[in-house]
Amino acid sequence: MYQTTYHRPSSVDEAVALFAKGADAKYLAGGHTLIPVMKQRLAAPSDVIDLAKIPALVGIDVSADAVTIKAATTYYDILQNPQVRRAIPALVHLTSVLGDPAVRYRGTIGGSLANNDPAADYPAAVLALGATVQTNKRTIAADDFFQGLFTTALDDGEIITAVSFPIPAKAAYAKFRHPASRFALTGVFVAKTKAGDVRVAATGAAQDGVMRVEAIEQALKANWSAAALEPIRIPTEGMMADIHGSAAYRANLIKVMAQQAVAAAG
Repeated sequence: MYQTTYHRPSSVDEAVALFAKGADAKYLAGGHTLIPVMKQRLAAPSDVIDLAKIPALVGIDVSADAVTIKAATTYYDILQNPQVRRAIPALVHLTSVLGDPAVRYRGTIGGSLANNDPAADYPAAVLALGATVQTNKRTIAADDFFQGLFTTALDDGEIITAVSFPIPAKAAYAKFRHPASRFALTGVFVAKTKAGDVRVAATGAAQDGVMRVEAIEQALKANWSAAALEPIRIPTEGMMADIHGSAAYRANLIKVMAQQAVAAAG
């Protein structure tokens, strides 16, 4: 790796100040993306600012209406939280099939969302549950946050501080995992709100990253059942295609994973 200066701030304000001073600074959360690309010399930040030990960024709050997870909270902490398991069990299931134990012990929800990998799991939950992303500057609705491949609404230097998930009436996540990376070849999160609205998001399938699936949303709003999705055909335009699966394969997986998720949600 190239020479860099490592910082461990104790507050969000200190982290923001350090970022502003750096010639080409980067924030570090779990490190599963930044550290590998630095090792490959694809990134050479002048300063690495570690957010993991900032007390204000760690913790989980559960109310009658929402689960709020602070940005530097690890996946392991989410898995171990009984309040999250009771309020939104689909989040715990999603976390349990994310990566491997090493990733779950170190990885953070804020790091995943800020990176917005097109095959990451948590963007599907954020979009399907209509979550809000809180930063040190503002609150961003899920529908406005994700803006394409590795692209979000975050400004340069802006830090995610927490994510607030409204508690749904029903929700579930089904994922077809890549056997080596454990990323989603295609993953689908379905959610039915307490008001009766339906939101469905797919990850790992589209070239632009996580996406709402309106055809499935409309079908489930009329009839919440796996059988209601049988006639649906997802268009192949805009789907990823590689050695692991064609565009048609991924398009079909969206429907199949949605059916499995609906069956799991009950």
